[in-house]
Amino acid sequence: MIEAPDEAALLAAELLARRWLPRQHPRVRRALIDADLWQSVQDRLAHIGLRLIDNIHADHVSVALLRGVESAVFGEVGLDANNNVDLPRDAVSLLVVLWSLIILPKRERQAARAASAEGDSQDEMFRTERPMPTAATVSPLVSYKALLADFGTQLGRKTRLDGNLKRLETHGFIARRGDDIAEGPLLDLLLDYDALAPRILDGALGDILARKRSQAEVADKAIDSGDTAQEAQD
Repeated sequence: MIEAPDEAALLAAELLARRWLPRQHPRVRRALIDADLWQSVQDRLAHIGLRLIDNIHADHVSVALLRGVESAVFGEVGLDANNNVDLPRDAVSLLVVLWSLIILPKRERQAARAASAEGDSQDEMFRTERPMPTAATVSPLVSYKALLADFGTQLGRKTRLDGNLKRLETHGFIARRGDDIAEGPLLDLLLDYDALAPRILDGALGDILARKRSQAEVADKAIDSGDTAQEAQD
């Protein structure tokens, strides 16, 4: 007779079946506060060469290969490739651009709000732990039209761009919301922030991001000035 699976086995099985789960999923929430359950899930996954991946900046958890089994699974050729999910090179370039436009500003907003909350709590008699702002509340949207105008030539123009956006959506890196592109469940999980962020910020793409940020700040100030003027007329 087969024994009923325990909580760790159920969570591991559901992660394998669904590829990712939200942090608010009941079993995930229990594992995040129960170190023994978390370790038990890691141990179960490790038996089949996988590991549980999570970071406080993402709204989901997922699984990935253990570092020690990557060469056995992909071989040396696979490890030397630019990715292990069979994305063409221009799709990888698009992924990096979208990661830069979404994850970098999201992380900045999360850090700023967390710092502001910590500062506010200094004046409270009973300090409480403030949660990290969720990705859903601070993650920016990328306009498809703006992406096509700014990067379409470099990324293969409209037909190629549309095909690669569909690939990234299928893999869980992005989500489409009408004409906008949003963070997908895996965008801030499977790409290494510590390795990628310095390369982008110190490279040519960093200059482009800085210009776009300045333009956004000017637009925000213009909107604020317009609102102030309208209030004065009222």
